[in-house]
Amino acid sequence: MVYDIAKFCHDNNILCQGRGSAVNSAVCYALGVTSIDPVENGLLFERFLSVARDGEPDIDIDIESDRREEVIQYVYTKHGRDKAAQVANTITYRGRMAVRDMAKALGFAQGQQDAWSKQMGHWGGLADAAAVDGIPPQVIHLAQQIKDFPRHMGIHSGGMVMCDRPLADVVPVEWARMENRSVLQWDKDDCAAVGLVKFDLLGLGMLSALHYCIDLVAEHKGITVDLAHIDLKEPAVYEMLARADSVGVFQVESRAQMATLPRLKPTKFFDLVVEVALIRPGPIQGGSVHPYIRRYNGIDTNWEYEHPSMERALKKTLGVPLFQEQLMQLAVDVAGFTPAESDQLRRAMGSKRSPERMERLRARFYEGMQNLHGITGEKADRIYEKLYAFANFGFPESHAQSFASLVFYSAWFKLHHPAAFCAALLRAQPMGFYSPQSLVADARRHGVTVHGPDVNASLSYATLENQGLEVRIGLGAVRHVGAELAQKIVEERKAHGPFGSLLDLTGRIQLTTPQVEALATGGALGCFGMSRREALWVAGAAAAQRPDRLPGVGVSSRIPGLPEMGEVTRAAADVWATGVSPDSYPTQFLRARLDAMGVVPAKGLFGVPDGSRVLVAGAVTHRQRPATAAGVTFINLEDETGMVNVVCSVGLWARYRKLAVTARALIIRGQVQNASGAISVVADQLRPLDLQIRSTSRDFR
Repeated sequence: MVYDIAKFCHDNNILCQGRGSAVNSAVCYALGVTSIDPVENGLLFERFLSVARDGEPDIDIDIESDRREEVIQYVYTKHGRDKAAQVANTITYRGRMAVRDMAKALGFAQGQQDAWSKQMGHWGGLADAAAVDGIPPQVIHLAQQIKDFPRHMGIHSGGMVMCDRPLADVVPVEWARMENRSVLQWDKDDCAAVGLVKFDLLGLGMLSALHYCIDLVAEHKGITVDLAHIDLKEPAVYEMLARADSVGVFQVESRAQMATLPRLKPTKFFDLVVEVALIRPGPIQGGSVHPYIRRYNGIDTNWEYEHPSMERALKKTLGVPLFQEQLMQLAVDVAGFTPAESDQLRRAMGSKRSPERMERLRARFYEGMQNLHGITGEKADRIYEKLYAFANFGFPESHAQSFASLVFYSAWFKLHHPAAFCAALLRAQPMGFYSPQSLVADARRHGVTVHGPDVNASLSYATLENQGLEVRIGLGAVRHVGAELAQKIVEERKAHGPFGSLLDLTGRIQLTTPQVEALATGGALGCFGMSRREALWVAGAAAAQRPDRLPGVGVSSRIPGLPEMGEVTRAAADVWATGVSPDSYPTQFLRARLDAMGVVPAKGLFGVPDGSRVLVAGAVTHRQRPATAAGVTFINLEDETGMVNVVCSVGLWARYRKLAVTARALIIRGQVQNASGAISVVADQLRPLDLQIRSTSRDFR
């Protein structure tokens, strides 16, 4: 069944690849379901399927997100709409949602509900609620009581169930809000309990972006790129990643990954596999990150295996356990487990630990260590305790292998075809850590010229110009326009030629006044020889010249002499209309003032000695408070030269919480930390910065 889905994707030029434990299967690789050779990479088959396993193995498939719906509809058509459905998941109350709903229940106005919830963090806890000015104690009290309670049912991100009989005979089914979809009223655990088989068809934005890259490079540069034939040993790609030049690159664009790359200094594909697995909650909490990096760089050479029998499993990660498969191999080598028993141990030690099974397998493990290697006493205890602690956070190597390939492919396009990479990421939005504004700014820093929208040049989405070296923003990015109307404009232009004037445009395409105004504001009407202000002046009159009215009935208007927009006003207009300023960044207009204050630009931090106190400033692109950071919050600032990672302690966050949560831009004083080229600023003071140009930010866990 999964092969049939993968074959449909391949036959219809839809990028897909298996992930997770399926990568351990040579059969899945031979059938084209997965793209990593498990034999060549020494992956354990028993992680996928063992004789002791009760039930079918999991085979998850990543599908390019922009075409995932085609695959879902194929499954419905192939198996029957009554025999296939998507799995539900339970949405539970987190901090912001709990405060909003409890305020609503107590009769507070909608605006007040929103104001309180927006001042809280996105990190799920209610600790921030007490610090928000004005939230009544009774709202906080009720919100704390319902935290983690179920709120409503949603649709699982990728789970689909297929059955040999009508699903309604087995499980309650309902129509989903999305057209042509049905959804179960049970979640994945309920389905597993009654023996229903679930397949995960997961949408992955990077696969869409890679497909767009391939198409853009072929169309505009005449170069055919086959992902399977990209040289995974190319040094220049690893050199770029070692500089943490990874904005937009799959899986390694986060703050933590960008801080680790210069320290790890990857030089080969397996280093990317480790990078993907290393920056996860488990390895961070388990203390694996720093020991591995120190050993990898030859700083720590005085380490040894607890017992020689552990070398086979841990050699490739320098004695630091990272992967679930290593736990299984250790059980085989150290305690004489069969591969099937090792998988039982992995599952028993996992997140859903069974005390009874654990005790049985523990006795078996100690017996095996003694019989096979004579290991007893304290040494046996240390080995078992290490495995037990590691079991709950180990990352599947198979999963890391499949993700590492996407890391390399995306980095390769960023290095060799930066314009195509930028345009592809813009097409594939929303995805990743960064907004279109940051993606465009990064492309510009790599020498890419970006043009704004143009009704006679743009497609509905971002594309390339000038032999694939420059990016053109799509009409669909313009406020009030959207993809559907943008496509109508493009199709009309292709069918009947370019638009000769604004009245020609509105005479052939029905546009509202707000739509014409947005096109004018974003510079998309500049091809008619009008300035933005001139186009705005006649927008209402032009919108009255509609294709459903008799010619000549529209209102005419004489355009007075209007001054051109200044640089700052034009940049603000670009950002208002499209979210992107194609040829500038807001901080550059304040640079003289910031320089006078002693603010160091982002790229200037590389020359600042470790431990120095500095001022940095920029737009807030995102805030992040990982569960592994013990309450520490990270703020990413961006200026026209690059990005700065700012570390905010718990105490500093409490002092500046309202400003830190709401400010679009900040001036931050702090101390530089330079860890082998990974630079951050530990903040001790925050101040607001007025950019005069709208910017947006995102919050992440």
